Amino acid sequence: MSESAEKYSRKGLRTSYVSTVIGISLVLFMIGLVLGGMLGLKSIQTQAKENLQGDLFFKPEQTNADIKQIELEINTWPEFKEVTFISPDRAMNEFSGSTNNTKEILSIFEKSNPLPPTISYRPKETYANKKGMLYIKHKLLKTYKNQIDEVNYDEASVEQVNLGFKQFVFLFLIVAALLIVVAVAMINNTIRLALYSKRFTIKTMQLVGATSGFIRKPFLTQAILQGIVSALIGMALLVSLFYTINNLIDSVEIAFNLQTLLVLFIAMVLIGIIITLVSTWFALNKYLRMKLDDLY
Repeated sequence: MSESAEKYSRKGLRTSYVSTVIGISLVLFMIGLVLGGMLGLKSIQTQAKENLQGDLFFKPEQTNADIKQIELEINTWPEFKEVTFISPDRAMNEFSGSTNNTKEILSIFEKSNPLPPTISYRPKETYANKKGMLYIKHKLLKTYKNQIDEVNYDEASVEQVNLGFKQFVFLFLIVAALLIVVAVAMINNTIRLALYSKRFTIKTMQLVGATSGFIRKPFLTQAILQGIVSALIGMALLVSLFYTINNLIDSVEIAFNLQTLLVLFIAMVLIGIIITLVSTWFALNKYLRMKLDDLY
C-alpha cells in the first residue's frame, strides 16, 4: 500500500513539475515575442533610415570623370552607407521607366539627354535625421564648393521617418510593458500553485529542525533548472514561429542573425531564472512563516 502511495506521489510531483515548466515556457514565449519585436523593430528602423536618399547635382563644367572621382572620395566618408554614381543614361532610364518612353523623351530634345550626371547617397542610421542630413549637406558644399551646385534631399521624408518611428516605439513599449507585467504575474502564480502542493513537506522539514537555508536550497536549484528548461522550450517555440511566418507569408520576412538570436536566448534565460528564483523565494518565505494550522 505504501509503495502504491509513493508511486502516486512521485507521479504527482513529475506532473506538477512538467505543468509548471510548460506554463513558464508559454509565458517566456510571450516575453520572447515582445523582445523579438523590439529587436526586429530596431532592424526595421535602421533599414528605413538608411533608405533615405540624397542627390548631388554638379556644375555644368564637371565631367563624368570628375564626378566619379568625387564618388570615390566621399565613399570613404563615415557618414555614408552607400554612394552611387548616376550616369545620364541611367537617370533617363529610371525617369522614363521604359525604353519606349525614353525614345519619346529623347525625340523631344532632339536625341540629346537633358539629364545631368549625379551622385546618389544613402546616409548611415546615425546621420539619418534632420541634424545629420544638414551636417552632411554643409560638409559636402564646403568640401566641394567649386564642383557641387546643389545637395538635395526630401526633408519631409527625413522628418516623417524619425517622428513616425518615435510614436510607434512609444506605443509598442506601452503594450510590451503591459504584456511583461501580465507574464510575470502568471509565472508567479504558477510557481505559487506548485509550491502550495508541497507546503506540508516544507513545514515538516522545518519542524524536524531543518534550517531555512537548507529548505530553500533544493527549491531554488529546481527554480533555476525550471527557468533554463523553460527558456529553451520558449526559444524553440519562438524560432518555430518565425520560421513558419517566413515560409507561409510571402509579404513578411523576419530576419534575425545568429548574434540577435543569441542575445534573445540569453535574455530569455536570464529573465526565466530571475523570475522563477524571486517567485520561489517569496513563496517559500510565506510557507516558512506560516503556522501549521494555517496550512489547512
